[in-house]
Amino acid sequence: MITTYSFISFLFTGFYLSLLVIMIKGWAALRGPKIFSGPYKTKVTILIAARDEEDNIRKTIDDLMAQDYPRELTEIIIVDDHSTDSTADIIRSYADRGVQLMQLQADAALNSYKKKAIAEAIARSTGDLMVATDADCRMGPQWLSSVVSYFEAEGKYMISSPVSYFEEHSLFEKLQTLEFSYLIGLGASFIGLGRASTCNGANLAYRKDIFHEVGGFTGIDDLASGDDELLLQKVAAKFPGSIGFLKKREAVVYTHAKPNLSSFLQQRRRWASKSVKYKDKKITAVAIGIWLFNLSLPINALLGFYDIRFFNLFLIQMGLKYLFEAIFLFPIMQFFKRLSLLPLLVILGPIHIIYFIYIGLMGNTRKYAWKGRVVR
Repeated sequence: MITTYSFISFLFTGFYLSLLVIMIKGWAALRGPKIFSGPYKTKVTILIAARDEEDNIRKTIDDLMAQDYPRELTEIIIVDDHSTDSTADIIRSYADRGVQLMQLQADAALNSYKKKAIAEAIARSTGDLMVATDADCRMGPQWLSSVVSYFEAEGKYMISSPVSYFEEHSLFEKLQTLEFSYLIGLGASFIGLGRASTCNGANLAYRKDIFHEVGGFTGIDDLASGDDELLLQKVAAKFPGSIGFLKKREAVVYTHAKPNLSSFLQQRRRWASKSVKYKDKKITAVAIGIWLFNLSLPINALLGFYDIRFFNLFLIQMGLKYLFEAIFLFPIMQFFKRLSLLPLLVILGPIHIIYFIYIGLMGNTRKYAWKGRVVR
């Protein structure tokens, strides 16, 4: 019995470590973008769906106003999603600088207000390249020009770009930054391997005609989340090899970690809820494999009270997990210039195991709160 169970545990461990080795290669396969030297020619529409963001939206718009991309080729559309604060008034105050305010009008209750907001903004847009970000994000002045340079040089249909947390105020937020960097690294590595599967909607660009070619959000509009990676998966399925990851620091978009455990868990359950719509079952299989590996760890630790050999197995698993995750995260944290956070992996490791098991169980079984609404 012990021998058989040990073999199964090592099988899950081998799967996870093999995946990390592949991801390490995927990240390394992402080369720096080509340098675009000619005059820009792409008309860009920046898309933002905003709800109750009066504390953040002004800084985001100011960053957009400071972009070094030609103003005559830039269109900014911000959709106010039934805000109950002064978000719409703040957006309206930038009208004389070319910022367009749309106010979402939903006659009936929806589960995905954000997708409707983005779709309506795209319908109004005049740009050829849609660049989506969030109302609480910050970006440097070369953000947009970096994205468009990559688009014009590489001709990708969709571009996933890096997102990072910043301005952390607590250990909890720093741990989130490290874990979030791991997730961004996974998505980037899959793209580097030609198997695009995940991305983040805070920094995502795609051709307007391709959005319509894949049917937009049709088929995925019953979920509150998924305006990013479910759309990416539709593009990847119809146009293999057409998605790129912009591995450039100037293209990083910054946002904030969640301030407390409750809001963090709500966010991660929202992200996990998208998995029910994954068309590529290989992605689902990978997620299940990672979940089973994490589940085997506390089981072996508890069984160690029955037989010390189980605890020894747990120690071996944890040691290998720490080693391979550190190797995977090192170049990613180096890219984000946050190597100082890497030692926190020692603390994050056991916390992440419990959290991952919980999210795997609860992500698709319960409704969650998002922007003052209860959705699924």
